[in-house]
Amino acid sequence: MPRRRATLPIHLYRLLTWLASPFARLLLAGRLRRGKEDPARLAERFGRASQPRPKGPLVWLHGASVGEIIAIMPLMDRLRGLGFRVLLTSGTVTSAKLAAARLPPDIVHQFVPLDSPLFMRRFLKHWRPDLALLVESELWPNLLIEVGRRRVPLVLVNARMSERSFAQWSRLPRTAAALLAHVDLCLPQDPLDAERLAALGAARVHTIGNLKFDAPPPPVDLAAFEALRAATVGRTILVAASTHPGEEAVAVEAHRTLARDLPELLTIIAPRHPERGREVIGVADEAGCPAVLRSDGYLPDRGTQIYVADTIGELGLFYRLAPVALLGGSLIRHGGQNPIEPIKLDAAILHGPHVANFAALYERLDAAGGAASIADAGSLAAHALALITDLPARRRMVDAAQATIATLGGALERTLAAIDPYLVQIRLERHPS
Repeated sequence: MPRRRATLPIHLYRLLTWLASPFARLLLAGRLRRGKEDPARLAERFGRASQPRPKGPLVWLHGASVGEIIAIMPLMDRLRGLGFRVLLTSGTVTSAKLAAARLPPDIVHQFVPLDSPLFMRRFLKHWRPDLALLVESELWPNLLIEVGRRRVPLVLVNARMSERSFAQWSRLPRTAAALLAHVDLCLPQDPLDAERLAALGAARVHTIGNLKFDAPPPPVDLAAFEALRAATVGRTILVAASTHPGEEAVAVEAHRTLARDLPELLTIIAPRHPERGREVIGVADEAGCPAVLRSDGYLPDRGTQIYVADTIGELGLFYRLAPVALLGGSLIRHGGQNPIEPIKLDAAILHGPHVANFAALYERLDAAGGAASIADAGSLAAHALALITDLPARRRMVDAAQATIATLGGALERTLAAIDPYLVQIRLERHPS
């Protein structure tokens, strides 16, 4: 694909990130204090590898955080089955912990370098990927440019372009087009994403669907599951998952209302950012609801009303126990969270009005009766009570949701078919005979 000439904003960005490189450790100091970086692996953020490059053809996949990593797990398995080595990068401590817990040992995980020309060149010089697959919306300028300079084919898989990001990039149309010129192929999730990417200058855009529909339900630690189930036997459970500041207070208020009709109710609150666990305990304490923190090693007893699940990779456990789940990030203007996992685990879905990140999916779910929108603590309590006490109604909602997402699968096979020419070319270059 012909490369467009870099624009002034790109030149300025590259110059500033180059000049900032010597001060990167200072820039990361605050993130270290907040637990957002792994001090033992900080060198990886500067492009210094902590593992050797595996021999053979290497496919590099990059996803920002937990959701992206879960979405591409089946894709990584299929690439391994085809004989390719896999390098996975991500940018958060939570995603690194998930990778350590759920990925096979032959998949190498590294933290993605900061977007500096120096760090990216160091990273690429060591790993020498044969193909780069960027997941969803990771459009870092230096990453795109340095990969392009090495003539490594680059594909956006499960690509997304939110309304907000599209508006921001549209203010710099020539810059967006110059960066997207380094992308060989875009495989967006839905037609709206495709339309936005094409409008910004992406040349080869083919709507594939969402890989998350093909991802299996999250696994569960059987010992942890049995322990929590035994601790909550005879109790009704409501889960508020991936919550953000402000949403925990709504969940706690709804719990207090529900407890009048369901005195054995236990509400599990799993904040999107686990480090906020003690903050959520404070919200519950202020409302007079006894609460304990899972990371302290506690299981809920009969006196526990709010169980704060400030752990990583355990949502599958809570969804399996709760008949109803509130998906966070939707009562505030965050854009909502993906409902596919709880639907696959038989939880009835409630969500707030702010679901722009997954607007098309929630629209279909709501229209089919597979989810319901709530606005505040009162409507959350009312909907949750109806679903908890009316098993046939809850079953109809879950069945409708599962039927809806079943019609949306197949993205994994379509993605593999789309990238197959690149995989064939890699094999030919490695084994020209």
